[in-house]
Amino acid sequence: MTDPMIRMSIDDHIRAALSEDLPFGDVSTQAVMPDPRDGHVDLIAKQDGVIAGLSVFARVFELLDPLTVTITHASDGDEVSRGELVAEVEGDVRVLLEGERTALNYLQRMSGIATYTHRVAALLADSGTTLVCTRKTTPGMRVFEREAVRLGGGSLHRFGLSDGVMLKDNHVAAAGGVTQAVRAARESAPFVDKVEVECETLAQVREAVDAGADIIMLDNMDHATMIEAVALIGGRAQTEASGNVTAENAASYADLGVDFLSCGALTHSAGILDLSLKHLEVTD
Repeated sequence: MTDPMIRMSIDDHIRAALSEDLPFGDVSTQAVMPDPRDGHVDLIAKQDGVIAGLSVFARVFELLDPLTVTITHASDGDEVSRGELVAEVEGDVRVLLEGERTALNYLQRMSGIATYTHRVAALLADSGTTLVCTRKTTPGMRVFEREAVRLGGGSLHRFGLSDGVMLKDNHVAAAGGVTQAVRAARESAPFVDKVEVECETLAQVREAVDAGADIIMLDNMDHATMIEAVALIGGRAQTEASGNVTAENAASYADLGVDFLSCGALTHSAGILDLSLKHLEVTD
């Protein structure tokens, strides 16, 4: 996350999260540590998984105090094991205590998504199908959750509604049909934008091909129908399979020959990776 605009957005999100957690300060920390003292704490993995969000984790403490130092023993995207020392944080003990939960919330959530994504991506290895995320993200967390997908081995779909033309069922209904929706998109969208249309039947697939759609999403079709749809498209458009894809059924899509497999579960159903800050010491 090195892009300056993304970094600025991340800082804004983190500041909001910190404000949510300590709107009027941390009364517990103020009680036991009224004055600054140097300290050290370890970040320990309590589960096996893929770590993601270490830079965000560190940034939480930096925004509380720029003098805080995070020493990492793993990199984002690495697999970690239960009991492993992942990082150490050094700085004012008050900052270590105040930032602990917010920093862990980001890191655990992102690492859980990366771990789940890694699991699903492995099921599609050598299939030629690219695993992509969706817009089914936690409000306010999209930039973090998408980065976690990428670190877990997945790829990114459009960030939001401004990034590309995707004509879903309600767009098609509003336009009066697939042909009308694609035509309207071609007339109004910038020429650099691809037009993707969601199809639920083979009849809609035929119509989308004839209308000149760039990408055809095969939505909630059974396996046999998807195979027939891919053959019908015959390379005249890119293909995306979608609809209740999970780690439990993703392998069944590997033989379809689709270009993309979109999986909302990467962000809406992944759990957290259990991580903990332990062994806090006052060092001065």
